[in-house]
Amino acid sequence: MPINILMPALSPTMEDGTLAKWLVKEGDAVSSGDILAEIETDKATMEFEAVDEGVIGKILVAEGTEGVKVNDPIAVLLEDGESAEDIGSAPEPAPVAKAAPEAAPPVPDPAAAAPIAKSGDRIFASPLARRIAADKGIDLAQITGSGPRGRIIKADVEGVSAQDAPMASAAAAATPAPAAAAPVAQADPNAIAKIYADRSYSEVALDGMRKTIAARLTEAKQSIPHFYLRRSVQIDDLLAFRSQINTQLEPRKVKLSVNDFIIKACANALQQVPEANAVWAGDRILQLDPSDVAVAVAIEGGLFTPVLKDAHQKSLSALSAEMKDLAGRARDRKLAPHEYQGGSFAISNLGMFGIENFDAVINPPHGAILAVGAGQKKPVVGDDGAVTVATMMSMTLSVDHRVIDGALGANLLQAIVDNLENPMAMLA
Repeated sequence: MPINILMPALSPTMEDGTLAKWLVKEGDAVSSGDILAEIETDKATMEFEAVDEGVIGKILVAEGTEGVKVNDPIAVLLEDGESAEDIGSAPEPAPVAKAAPEAAPPVPDPAAAAPIAKSGDRIFASPLARRIAADKGIDLAQITGSGPRGRIIKADVEGVSAQDAPMASAAAAATPAPAAAAPVAQADPNAIAKIYADRSYSEVALDGMRKTIAARLTEAKQSIPHFYLRRSVQIDDLLAFRSQINTQLEPRKVKLSVNDFIIKACANALQQVPEANAVWAGDRILQLDPSDVAVAVAIEGGLFTPVLKDAHQKSLSALSAEMKDLAGRARDRKLAPHEYQGGSFAISNLGMFGIENFDAVINPPHGAILAVGAGQKKPVVGDDGAVTVATMMSMTLSVDHRVIDGALGANLLQAIVDNLENPMAMLA
């Protein structure tokens, strides 16, 4: 039976996208893993791979089409022995809940719909899946498919033995469906426009990224019990150490920024206070072992938060190079979802814009975010009572009270301050 190829959800926040370019044409034979098209999401332009093998029978959505809804058919794939005359019998896609806002955990494979693998006595499975199942002696009736409309594909049978099949099917059937996120009340745009009817203005249409930012931040402020911890850190030793090490790294064309030290300080602090290296997972808290630190990067029309994974294990120069690469590709909207999803902690630094201090909004499911202001020369009273001038940098830690309590948050912020005020220790 012909298979509808559906518009995939290539990011957790994607509700529709632009079919930028087809890389196949009608009549082309494709295999699992072949690149079918380039799709523009709310975050980036990404490649879309085939999950089944067959022949492209018909392209339903033309190149350049905008606003194609997730799970809408975009093409039809024919199996062995099928022709264009069979396309009318392609099954309609099952209704699928819209992807939750990016605050929710990543959604499953976008091509997957409700499991409806069987129709009467017929089992829908790709030819490759059938061959693998036959070789292993697997009864396909015991397998729950993850392809379109529950179709059984290669991945469903590849790691399953004949003995495991009943258990795999039972486990899939027992998995509860995720709860739908409560809709956020929206202001009436016509009512607001009416208020300004006698004033001159121009309308700016919302693109996918701005819609996502609006939904995520509204949800974050409404659903996360924020509290704030504020500290100032003296960074004169850090600035002197940075100058010294940059001189030594100059032949390698490496130049460390203050932000690189902040990333390393936070990564180490999450190891020093492991209870704070955690995320909110709805009905539980996940405490992470590695320090995966996200860093906010401003781009035209919005922002990205690429994640530096295992940041506690990397040198300052490695973190600097990786951050420059991620930031550059973020500005070009070339990041893959796995590069901006995850992490337990985020950093937002507006010091380079002269901002003295601010409160950042937590990026769910993170447990905390550090807002960093500019370093400023200020009078400071020393331990001996003498007044001196020091460079002070303001920091505000926004904390999710469901994950981190006040004392634990204070310990985390103290560890960050200690690392920044003793920068050489971060190299140990």
